[in-house]
Amino acid sequence: MSLLRLTYLGLALWGATHPMLWFPRWFREHDFDLAALVAAWHVNAATSALVWDLTIAAVTLSIWVLAEVAVRRNWVALIAIPATFCIGVSCGLPLYLFLRTAPVR
Repeated sequence: MSLLRLTYLGLALWGATHPMLWFPRWFREHDFDLAALVAAWHVNAATSALVWDLTIAAVTLSIWVLAEVAVRRNWVALIAIPATFCIGVSCGLPLYLFLRTAPVR
């Protein structure tokens, strides 16, 4: 496996774990209140901007994945879409790049 692919894989793993470290703390403080979590995403203009920035990036990545899968027929790459929306762009993007840079058979 190339150094580039290992880097993408490492970033995908980091993007899957590091952001998730904050959620247990949040849920301990707020009793698994998902409504409060969503409200916190829009507590001020800066957090709302970040939410929209990540949402637009996630939608763009999903469209890119779908477009490339339609051409390349690399069906396993579709796993990047749920990874993006269930974990985050920090996992979905490097995961897709890892899958996309696999040797062509």
